[in-house]
Amino acid sequence: MQHISSQVLAVILGGGAGTRLYPLTASRSKPAVPIAGKYRLVDIPISNCINSGINRMFVLTQFNSASLNKHIKNTYQFSVFSSGFVDILAAEQTPDNPGWFQGTADAVRQSLRHISNLDFEYVLILSGDQLYQMDFTEMLAAHKAKGADISIATIPVGERDAPEFGIMKTDELSNITSFIEKPKKDVLGEWVSDTGADMQAQGRHYLASMGIYIFNKQVLKNLLLEVHPNATDFGKEIIPNSIESGKVVSYQYDGYWTDIGNIYSFYEANLALTEEIPPFNLFDNNKLVYSRARMLPPAKISGTTLERTVIADGCIIHASRLENSVVGIRSRIGHGTTVVNAYIMGNDYYETIEQMNENVSKGIPKIGIGERCYIKDAIIDKNSRIGNDVRINGGKHLQNTDHALYAIKDGIVVVKKGAVLPDGFVI
Repeated sequence: MQHISSQVLAVILGGGAGTRLYPLTASRSKPAVPIAGKYRLVDIPISNCINSGINRMFVLTQFNSASLNKHIKNTYQFSVFSSGFVDILAAEQTPDNPGWFQGTADAVRQSLRHISNLDFEYVLILSGDQLYQMDFTEMLAAHKAKGADISIATIPVGERDAPEFGIMKTDELSNITSFIEKPKKDVLGEWVSDTGADMQAQGRHYLASMGIYIFNKQVLKNLLLEVHPNATDFGKEIIPNSIESGKVVSYQYDGYWTDIGNIYSFYEANLALTEEIPPFNLFDNNKLVYSRARMLPPAKISGTTLERTVIADGCIIHASRLENSVVGIRSRIGHGTTVVNAYIMGNDYYETIEQMNENVSKGIPKIGIGERCYIKDAIIDKNSRIGNDVRINGGKHLQNTDHALYAIKDGIVVVKKGAVLPDGFVI
């Protein structure tokens, strides 16, 4: 029996400019955004592939890709006895194609010349900005059993979320019969599907595309090069047009999945990790999330009340209270500080005591969060310097804004990467 690693090649899409995740994407691509205190978003699809026995992956990048390239180079190195790799394919200008990637389908089309000379039967196309744990071997088995040309992973969603997705209808054999991209509320009634008793009991009546596809190799090449040579997007063009001419099948997934599309969904997904039994389980032996192995000391905590808080390696915490928060690597939080409902991304390095003293003498706060601060409903990006007695009180009472040091979106205060907030600063 042929092993899945020799049958399947994974292509992870790095995404566009990530404007909805700004300012987290001001200097990095979406897949490079830090998540859960010690990982990056791209670690999620790569880990799902590794856990499914798929070890040949291309990551397609275009915007702000330096930190993503560095992370992948430093993290994913397979044994010399393995054929596995995670390679970056950056958008490149060539004599026959002088342009950037124009969309998801165009990105894969432009990358075909690098991909095609490898030996494989199926292409697994993934997004670089989703949070989920999925076994792709089950999806591939269903794809083969049904003799599909294309399989689309679908997830049941409710009426409130349906207009955000591509919604599809299937027959009793799971063949996709029709597809609509981001339907208006008034036509939703026509798109109700039999999603199963459990899902229907939760009000999840619509089958949404997860942006996860399996293509037969020849089908993909034919669609991109011959049938739709000018199509730029899978969801808007390739998939709807393939339903008429090919066998396109739905693979329904009922687990946890969230699309990290904007600041609010990113914030919610991180804070959900602090729940008693989180929907995304980092503590599962069979679904490990891989990331860069850093040689960091354990976290050191003194005099702090902790309530539903996730703390990464290498932190030094003297805060009075941390509640419902995620604290990233190398974070430093001073005495008397309270943090509630916040994601603190941490730091890329430690300051020495000499550096701290020198900065303080110049009026520059130490890296991290100072003393007697109050931080609520916030995301603190990496390498920020927050002085003493700073108050950040996020919430719906705040207007959306973009300031030199921070942005406010949907009531969440996002302190920008490397920002310096002086003593007594108030948001």
